Amino acid sequence: MNKTELIDWVADKAEITKVAASRALDALLEGITSSLKNDDPVVLVNWGAFVVKQRAAREGRNPLTGEKIKINASKVVSFKAGKALKEAVKEAGKEDSKS
Repeated sequence: MNKTELIDWVADKAEITKVAASRALDALLEGITSSLKNDDPVVLVNWGAFVVKQRAAREGRNPLTGEKIKINASKVVSFKAGKALKEAVKEAGKEDSKS
């Protein structure tokens, strides 16, 4: 599902206009981004959590030449699914295998 499809889905489910759904989705994404920029996790109970993790500097290899290269430390966003989301996906998998 891409952003346009998600906006259509939200508009239909919430019985609001696509413009309102788009604004709501943009506000949600802006809020998540803002929080993560400040190293604050975004936790949606039972659904999941977005957190910023520190990735340590490490040594890697250039895949073309095999030459060793230094990869700098960096911050990365991580998502951990919550119990309700995991269960929903697990149930969907069971339904698919029955077909």
